[in-house]
Amino acid sequence: MHPAVALGLVYSGCCSNVVFLEFLVREFPGCGNLVTFAQFLFIAVEGFIFEANFGRKRPAIPIRYYLIMVAMFFTVSVVNNYALNLNIAMPLHMIFRSGSLIASMALGIIILKKRYSVSKYASIALVSVGIFTCTFMSAKQVTSDSSRSEDKDSISTLLWWLLGIAALTFALLMSARMGIFQETLYKRFGKHSKEALFYNHALPIPGFLLLAPDIYRHAVLFNQSELFQVPVLALNLPIMWFYLIMNVITQYVCIRGVFILTTECTSLTVTLVVTLRKFVSLIFSILYFQNPFTIWHWIGTLFVFVGTLMYTEVWTSLAPLLDRERKPSKKQE
Repeated sequence: MHPAVALGLVYSGCCSNVVFLEFLVREFPGCGNLVTFAQFLFIAVEGFIFEANFGRKRPAIPIRYYLIMVAMFFTVSVVNNYALNLNIAMPLHMIFRSGSLIASMALGIIILKKRYSVSKYASIALVSVGIFTCTFMSAKQVTSDSSRSEDKDSISTLLWWLLGIAALTFALLMSARMGIFQETLYKRFGKHSKEALFYNHALPIPGFLLLAPDIYRHAVLFNQSELFQVPVLALNLPIMWFYLIMNVITQYVCIRGVFILTTECTSLTVTLVVTLRKFVSLIFSILYFQNPFTIWHWIGTLFVFVGTLMYTEVWTSLAPLLDRERKPSKKQE
């Protein structure tokens, strides 16, 4: 498939996925478990049919390694979802998760004994400053809102927010550890991204039994939402279920687009596309949903994404192309 098609899938799928997720969590902030279960179930069924061939195809990587990876993957997904229920705004949630470079570098130095160039450390410093700025300003807003409120629970509101930040930090470190574990597996057994995608979503399905009461409660709430007439189908459906179905479909499109990019393009291109996609999603979330964002939030956001681009060495890669365009050809001379 042409990379341009994959690019379209990533931007259309990932950006619209964030929109439908925002619709869901604005109405029911604690519905993350139901959303994650629906996404996992859909991808697991699709993978069971087309990747595992109804269970007849043996995995290239032993199941025991997938079980370890799944435990980390499941933990990260659940903790990130619960963070949205702890007074964490969607823009801050997106920015904080963009700090995966910091966690990856830190664990790479500690576990894999890696060493990096000065530019890499500088880029990580930029990302760190950006995340700190956004986190500090959000904390200031929460504190300010709490001080204005006469509610006795104002202090607990701030404490829940701090717990949300702690949850995001834990998920960030766990996600980086999972990436290192996955990297070692690929070096040992070869790259099997589509197989990993299937098992990472299929194996955790039984774990959702622990969350069944919460999933059922939100399913009932979804049933009670106002009816929405689905275009073309002329079908009336509770609007929250419509948002969920669209979220699941766009999530699948997003993941498939990223997978195609990894097979068609270099890792640098994939990282750049994903980073810019996050930026576009962030801008849309702020403007469309009118999330509170100060000038300091914008500065922090700029630091995060400039630092990420520095880390991927985009400027170094573009320099030869720019020099080539500046130099006149022999025909022009």
